[in-house]
Amino acid sequence: MTDDPALAPMRADVVASWERSAAAGVDVGQPDAPIALDTAELRGQREAHPLARVFPLLDDVLGREVKACGAVMALADAEGNLLWVCGSSETLRQAERIGFVEGSNWDERLAGTNAPGIVLATGREATITREEHFRSVVRPWSCAATPIHDPGTSQLLGVLDVTGGDEVVVPQTMAMVRAAARLAEAELARHLPRPPAAPQTSGLQVVLELLGRNEALATVADGRDRLGQFRLSRRHSEIVALLAASPTGLSGDELAVLLYEEDGGSSTLRAELNRLRGLLGDDLLASRPYRLTAPITGDWLAVGAQLAAGDLRSAMRGYDGPVLPRSTAPGIVRLRDELESSLRHALLRSGAPDLMSAWTRSSWGRDDYEMWVAQQQIVAVASPIRALVDGQIARLDKELG
Repeated sequence: MTDDPALAPMRADVVASWERSAAAGVDVGQPDAPIALDTAELRGQREAHPLARVFPLLDDVLGREVKACGAVMALADAEGNLLWVCGSSETLRQAERIGFVEGSNWDERLAGTNAPGIVLATGREATITREEHFRSVVRPWSCAATPIHDPGTSQLLGVLDVTGGDEVVVPQTMAMVRAAARLAEAELARHLPRPPAAPQTSGLQVVLELLGRNEALATVADGRDRLGQFRLSRRHSEIVALLAASPTGLSGDELAVLLYEEDGGSSTLRAELNRLRGLLGDDLLASRPYRLTAPITGDWLAVGAQLAAGDLRSAMRGYDGPVLPRSTAPGIVRLRDELESSLRHALLRSGAPDLMSAWTRSSWGRDDYEMWVAQQQIVAVASPIRALVDGQIARLDKELG
């Protein structure tokens, strides 16, 4: 095992970020991050941003500690613009040399691999040590970052980051950053408007996770209170997904056609529905026609909505794989193909090499010849990712004859 960090194995999430950075055209030798907001724009963005309400709290609970240990605390918006950067005068001068200043943008597509950039790309907290940074000028630094979400809508508001020396990547630092972010979300929640009195109907709702899963994960909640979470069998997963896609309900015959590849499944279907009703309860599964009585949300529905709104980047972030990938039920195959086809064609039209690269890095997209060729057409010959693209096309040419 080597003691040289430059020769140490690179983590998979860092490799993925390097590929996204290269695909977006970031230069390893790029000296700094681009300035996205001038002084007036920065001031206006700060004043209008919801995080302005909690910045003083974050500065108090985290900023002072960070300043004392020679690091900087930064708060970025959901686009990667640094709205606030705090630290000692000397540390801020050092950070300025790599462009880590207020108004700069640290989205990895512009600034290369860094912790805030990975948070924006994946939605998950991240730590990046020295040599894991894509740009060489940033490699004396380490950073730890976590997302901050709107407690009312769960949308990403921004990223809280601590950047400094090697001490930044110890577990205690991430624990402090995470705790500060959750404290900020709790403070934002205190200022949410009170909802109107609920009508005299069931407040139950069901959240389904189907993407990349062979068995659905179902969460039942009452308002904000989670009542239970359980994994459905493959057949129950198919039934619930089909009913969720048909809010007005399906007759037994209609459901059987969508569920079984051959005729003759009616009696089996009735037994499966009875078992499912025993699991979900009469309050959630009604008959004549069969339908789910609670509001349904799901990961595949969110991706479809984001595509319809033109938000391809969020759709790609939420797409964890095909809908119930091993299912052969005709209705599920159709749902799966429709979503995958819509996402794939949006990618081909996008001309976004980093998003195309994310697709071809996946298990479901690694053999997508058309997507590799589309990348080859837009990735510069001098790009460090071009050799990977050319090599994969050559592999597929050989395999496909």
